[in-house]
Amino acid sequence: MTSKNLETLLKKVRSCDLCAADLPLGPRPVVHVRANARIMIIGQAPGTRVHETGIPWNDPSGERLREWLQIDRETFYDANTYAIIPMGFCYPGKGKSGDLPPRPECAPMWHEELIKHLPNLKLTLLIGQYAQRHYLAERMKRNLTETVRHAEEYLPDYFPLVHPSPRNHLWLKKNPWFERETLPLLRRSVKNALS
Repeated sequence: MTSKNLETLLKKVRSCDLCAADLPLGPRPVVHVRANARIMIIGQAPGTRVHETGIPWNDPSGERLREWLQIDRETFYDANTYAIIPMGFCYPGKGKSGDLPPRPECAPMWHEELIKHLPNLKLTLLIGQYAQRHYLAERMKRNLTETVRHAEEYLPDYFPLVHPSPRNHLWLKKNPWFERETLPLLRRSVKNALS
């Protein structure tokens, strides 16, 4: 697969309007990929700020994720290192307790095609339950907390994480093992994938 083929695919992804009728702000697929990427970050779906700017993880959740990874913005947005592909490529709208789930059409339609163009991938970060359900399927534990707690079992291919949203402050407080054990393992795994 050539990078020219990837550019053609990305143009298709970015012009996708498959579920336009269901998107309150209209389609604006957000994806950040280059063929050389070694690590893929799969999150949920863009929020309103990401929809406005077209820059993935350009919000408080992204700030916390970069803290977890101990990297700066410039490194994070180096698409030759990090591919950023959400489960839903467009802002899905507001629900009762936050944003709606990612649209279900995106991952089945685009993920496999995009991943075919990423031959150097070493590690995929699965952020939140939607990414974990899609990629780990029956390998998931009984819930997100247990899946994240057993992150080591999914290495070297996958690393499940809780979403870094400020809304998850209580979860982080209730699960001190995450900062103590999971984050050091995450940083070592990223370092190994890039070495």
